[in-house]
Amino acid sequence: MRPSDEYRVPTDEEWTEFLGHFERRKVSTGTCGRSFGTPCIHEHACVRCPMLWPDPTQRDRMVEIPDNLIARIAEGWLGEVEGLRVSLAGAENKIAQVDRRRGNRTAVDLGTPIFHRREVTDE
Repeated sequence: MRPSDEYRVPTDEEWTEFLGHFERRKVSTGTCGRSFGTPCIHEHACVRCPMLWPDPTQRDRMVEIPDNLIARIAEGWLGEVEGLRVSLAGAENKIAQVDRRRGNRTAVDLGTPIFHRREVTDE
């Protein structure tokens, strides 16, 4: 069992901080799934982060990200090319993640259940 002091009524400040955590997890391309009270170790390079849950409605915007990264790599941003490539791989992964989730939304016909009436005899 958990200690009883963990079940105390939170203060208004604690509750506001807790609810604010979820509002701050919303980013431009989806929702950040990192745990409450933990810092962002990716310095907000969300496309690199496995904890970004991409929003399917932002797919068009996400497609622009790799295009921009490819253009920056082609310009020869020396010293940043490797980081840009990591971001490019992350962005492509997030687009694939959205596409996989979209693909999982097909209807499946499970058929109509058939119920057999069972006769009960008095014996």
